[in-house]
Amino acid sequence: MSDDEIQVLNRTAPARAAAVPPPAEPARWLAPLLIAAIVLAALNLRPAITSLGALLEEARTGLGMSGTVAGLLTSVPTLCFAVFGLTAPRLARRFGPAAVVCAGMAAVAAGLVIRPFASGTAGFLAASALSLAGIALTNVLLPVIVKRWFPDRIGTMTGLYSMALAIGTSVAAAATVPMTDALGGNWRTGLLVWAVLAVVAVVPWIAVAREVRRESAAAPAGPQPAAAPAGPRVTRSRTAWALAGYFGLQATGAYVTMGWMPQIFRDAGVSAGTAGVLLAVTMVMGVPLAFVIPRLAGAVRNQGVIVAGLGAFGLAGYAGLYLAPAGGAWVWAVLLGVSNCAFPLAITMIGLRARSAAGVVRLSAFAQSTGYLISMPGPLLIGVLYQHSGGWDLPLALMAGLMVPQIAVGVLAGRDRTIEDECGMGD
Repeated sequence: MSDDEIQVLNRTAPARAAAVPPPAEPARWLAPLLIAAIVLAALNLRPAITSLGALLEEARTGLGMSGTVAGLLTSVPTLCFAVFGLTAPRLARRFGPAAVVCAGMAAVAAGLVIRPFASGTAGFLAASALSLAGIALTNVLLPVIVKRWFPDRIGTMTGLYSMALAIGTSVAAAATVPMTDALGGNWRTGLLVWAVLAVVAVVPWIAVAREVRRESAAAPAGPQPAAAPAGPRVTRSRTAWALAGYFGLQATGAYVTMGWMPQIFRDAGVSAGTAGVLLAVTMVMGVPLAFVIPRLAGAVRNQGVIVAGLGAFGLAGYAGLYLAPAGGAWVWAVLLGVSNCAFPLAITMIGLRARSAAGVVRLSAFAQSTGYLISMPGPLLIGVLYQHSGGWDLPLALMAGLMVPQIAVGVLAGRDRTIEDECGMGD
């Protein structure tokens, strides 16, 4: 634990001790099981999306989807993340965050099992939405789980599950088509494979939820901890709004990269196969950096310098794509891969900008849900500009321009303060 983290814990420990009774002695196996459960959950936070992206053309043909419906399908993830993420705080207060994450992973698994057997577009969309609802709940509550059970290792644990998320994203994108071909070429089978990983992830969360409920039942009676800050009170925090803006703008860049980067390279004369590999390089950059950046962020009081550094990589990457997309393709892929690591930084700052688990759950729900709403128009707008301008100069100029406010709000979000202090709330 860093000296800064020790000082923060020392400042807040007396207030917490006065408000919260000592918990029952946790089972010795709970911490390692939680680590495994967190990693498995993170591995499942993107395959439902990227596996479908790899087989979207086959799914469209098989289900008779129109182009409009297919476009709607690509917008469903951010919509579900925004809508269902808002329900996470209320569910967590009622059932506890571990139980809600367990239910969320069960929803992911159920949706992935049902989706390949859907005979029509409506059923396919409904099953996809079920999985995405589970992902949304887990997105919001994993930072809360880390804050609650690993308060002295926020950076390390956030880095661990961010790295697992990056692995799940890149592996599903790269492996879905080869696995589908190896299993007979049926796109439904290729999608169904990812349900296995989701089912595996449910198992440890069942054990975690049962143990947490047992501990809660065994805890001695005493005064209850202060309630989580209400939603409207969170909106009074400038830091909360800055985090929401930073989360939304980095998500815009990430989804534009995932959706359009191969096309940018192909239009510049790069082969389709190489363009896919370049996208994989961008995604893979998040694997090691997603572990390093949260640990670095947790070791310093102000994360503004890290925000600015990642933004500079993004500006350089977009400038390269604008000036010489094919000539320096590998360099631009690496630069944008580094820039996309703003996601684990944003998640880490959510854990650092609230003093209590109750504050984190409110901040996480607000920042992620609002952020995903902010990000929704981005990929669509880029497509419209590309279609009407006939090239990538205008879209790339827009993406570079959006990097400036991303850095600005990220620097504000990185300041050493908490939402409780800004809103006059207790822990």
